[in-house]
Amino acid sequence: MTTLHRTAPPAAPAAANAANAASRAVERLVRGMATSDGAGVRLTRVLTQNLQRRLDPFLMLDAFRNENAEDYIGGFPDHPHRGFETVTYMIAGRMRHHDSVGNEGLLGPGGAQWMTAGSGLIHSELPEQEEGLMEGFQLWLNLPARNKMVAPYYRDIPPAAIPEYTTAAGVRVRIIAGASQGVAGAVQRPDTEPLYLDIHLPAGSALFHEIAAGHNAFTYTYRGSVEVGGNVVPDRHMAILANDGAPGVHLAAAEDSRLLLVAGRPLGEPIAQYGPFVMNTAEEIQQAMRDYSAGHFAAAPVRAL
Repeated sequence: MTTLHRTAPPAAPAAANAANAASRAVERLVRGMATSDGAGVRLTRVLTQNLQRRLDPFLMLDAFRNENAEDYIGGFPDHPHRGFETVTYMIAGRMRHHDSVGNEGLLGPGGAQWMTAGSGLIHSELPEQEEGLMEGFQLWLNLPARNKMVAPYYRDIPPAAIPEYTTAAGVRVRIIAGASQGVAGAVQRPDTEPLYLDIHLPAGSALFHEIAAGHNAFTYTYRGSVEVGGNVVPDRHMAILANDGAPGVHLAAAEDSRLLLVAGRPLGEPIAQYGPFVMNTAEEIQQAMRDYSAGHFAAAPVRAL
């Protein structure tokens, strides 16, 4: 079991060096596209299919924030996936997960679920509330070609199992994947080496965060307004960070704000997608559709990561 970490802030010399380090620039701001999915759940599709090459290995980011139960009550009934990983992270609300081999879990505020769809899994995500705020994100992360047909797996990560720390300036960093300031996150993945942080910036605070050389990266502001690499990124906007050789990104906030920082090593492989199937070739997509129609997904074994 992963335990919660609360670390001391970095030593003064490290903080001074970070403050003087060059920041990645904002290459582009993305507002996202309002859409609905599942049984009518209203959401914003932030990372769309036309950005998959630019933000390789990430395939999709959906953000949902609904107060009206009619906008989420239908949830996401049984649906299949093959060839990638999904990461669901909840800010508010409760979602019940089921899958085709009998696993079940309840995802609540501050919790996450990491699912490796691999060779194929059918699952559902249904709300366990009839009123109140439902808010969170789902990120799709690609798998390398050699791992697209691994046995599927999923892991529920309760809030207490997501490591976090608070800096001397009061910045709170929750580490869903990767590592930050020497603190390992809840999940480590080979090949794509994802970094997935939920960062809370009090008014007047700042943070410099390193990003591995060559990794594609973006931020998504979901509260307030954040200065990212010297550019103001308002609420519900994604900032694609330039892969310009800078060692990391400067973040600052004039008001209480929150954002996601996401980065990963690109795979550089062909991407073929048809709805919930992401493979490398059209032939593999057709095989996925045949396998799903034949009921093979429901019989898939589940493995441990």
